[in-house]
Amino acid sequence: MATGLDQVVGTAMMSLGSLIFIYYSLWVIVLPFVEADHVIQIYFPDRMYAILIPVVAGVLAVLVVGSFISLVLLKKKRAEKKSN
Repeated sequence: MATGLDQVVGTAMMSLGSLIFIYYSLWVIVLPFVEADHVIQIYFPDRMYAILIPVVAGVLAVLVVGSFISLVLLKKKRAEKKSN
């Protein structure tokens, strides 16, 4: 059963994720249809970063997962060599 702290942390994480999703969706879907000199444009970075940030995050995620899997396989191989 989840404690009160677990529920608060879970709610905070869900809220943060939802806010990021809404911000990114507005940035990518709505902002191209808003005039370039509109006041709302100052709250969003250049549209180039709308593609660059997820691509970099995805590459980093693949590198981290690949490194983890490689380390686990190397440790397993070393353990098998020691036992033989």
